[in-house]
Amino acid sequence: MKKQTYLLLLLLLPAMAVSAGYNQSYYKAMDGKRERELKAAAKQCVQKHTMLEYYELPNYWQYSDVYPELYSGSKRWWDMYSDAIYLIRAGQSGKSSFSANKMQREHSVPKSWWKQAGSVEYTPAYSDMWNLYPSDGAANQAKLNYPLGPVQSASYNNGVTKVGTTRSGFGGGSAYVFEPGDEYKGDFARAFFYMATVYDDINWVINYMFQKNDYPTLRDWAFNMLLDWARQDPVSQKEIDRNNVVEQYQGNRNPFVDFPELAEYIWGTRTSETFYLSEQEGSDPTPPITGDPEITQPVNGESLDFGQIAVGGTITRVLQIVGNNLTEPLSVRIVASGSNRGVFTAETTSIPAATMNQNQGYLLNITYHPEAIGTHEAKVTLYDGGIDASIAVTLKGEALERPEMGVLTAFEPTDLTDNGYTAHWSEAPGIADYYLITRVRTIDGNEESDSYETGETYYTFTDRDPAVAETYYVSYSRLGIMSETSNSIYIAPGSGINDIPQERPLRILLLEGGFMVRCEGERRGLQIADFSGCTVAAPESVEDGEVIMLPSGAYVVTAPGMRPVKVMVK
Repeated sequence: MKKQTYLLLLLLLPAMAVSAGYNQSYYKAMDGKRERELKAAAKQCVQKHTMLEYYELPNYWQYSDVYPELYSGSKRWWDMYSDAIYLIRAGQSGKSSFSANKMQREHSVPKSWWKQAGSVEYTPAYSDMWNLYPSDGAANQAKLNYPLGPVQSASYNNGVTKVGTTRSGFGGGSAYVFEPGDEYKGDFARAFFYMATVYDDINWVINYMFQKNDYPTLRDWAFNMLLDWARQDPVSQKEIDRNNVVEQYQGNRNPFVDFPELAEYIWGTRTSETFYLSEQEGSDPTPPITGDPEITQPVNGESLDFGQIAVGGTITRVLQIVGNNLTEPLSVRIVASGSNRGVFTAETTSIPAATMNQNQGYLLNITYHPEAIGTHEAKVTLYDGGIDASIAVTLKGEALERPEMGVLTAFEPTDLTDNGYTAHWSEAPGIADYYLITRVRTIDGNEESDSYETGETYYTFTDRDPAVAETYYVSYSRLGIMSETSNSIYIAPGSGINDIPQERPLRILLLEGGFMVRCEGERRGLQIADFSGCTVAAPESVEDGEVIMLPSGAYVVTAPGMRPVKVMVK
């Protein structure tokens, strides 16, 4: 973590002591425990959380992973993998900025290291914000799925991220490692401590650093190195601010940020000692009220624009409310008239004063769900809380007719070398908000899938391994709707290229209480499993238009030649 003292995320507020914003009882289960039992108690405290959508993460990161100071009048992504300057310009959402900057969603603990029900996507770790960060694309591609470790001889070095051969005694069997910059080594160490605590029972299929057991979960060389990194780079304000923001979205905290010595009690120099909350730094999380109640953001009269969306669709934007010293709950009310009634909804009508004061603010989710074509407008009003006057923010959105989506054609790549290639595809038949290219590689018997957003009809990869076969296919988005995927282009080891002819893919359409199957002709091999991996249905065959009803819950649907599909049945 960078050692400067930073103020509240996104804003320049008057200097004040910033404390961890957790509820006093949040970590109660950890009190009086030590070593193995302490680790289990920490898991109990923080394991339960909301599973966020992977592709929506940049919209959360625009509040948790940006520098507090503006750069040339714009917010700047805080990228722990490079010193590149990536801006969120006026009018851009987190996702649109990500696409424009060609940034990537990076798992600090590589997703290829675990599997559940034959897939990585449907494990909560896949989209856990404590394991994912915004990343420079080139650095992400260079680090691949290598473990953390000190680099002996670098093959890639951008001044922050180093990738290369490992020093003796490190790497866990991997010849190559990824070494973050010194200012971020503690950040990554605490991310790995969290993962080893919350996901100790995950199916670790690559064991460079982790092993499947309740204790210690991290291999000896790994936790010893991570402890050293955490000591050298202690918790600072960036992590504290991020901890508070992530809790608001995901519903859990990183205990290794709240308690800098916790890792020592579990793996390090204090394993023989008992952990008492009252003895820990920051054990009193509630800051005192030291001034008049105030809301410094938003300001009265500003607006929140939801942009365009297809009629019947849903989009959520965040209104950042910053304030302190509130003496009573802050009330939230949506005011609309006529056809605008019910189009905008806020996640809550009241924000507790303690929540505002502890976190110095709140991220309010507001949803836009238009049922009719046209422009819509409403106001969200903030009042009570002890503030002198109410604050009104205008909400705006436009609903358009649902677009007719076509299917793209993927073309053979150009500039194919041992190190990379440029993928190409046809232009969308109409407007495309962005293209999504999915790249699938088989490494050490494990299939790795990554998707990248772009505004162009091409994408250049610079991390090709000529010994590894891979494929790519593309789709596009318009008004929140994704097209069907294109044909797949197969790149054989060496320099071979083949276009895989595919039948029209099997699709799953959600219905109330189940889903409908859309396909050409009869399809066999369909399987439906719950999130624990247990098969709940496996029909001998299905036909186009067939409806499958299921109890409410979360499922994963698979079939030969089809990517796994997550289904939420209500």
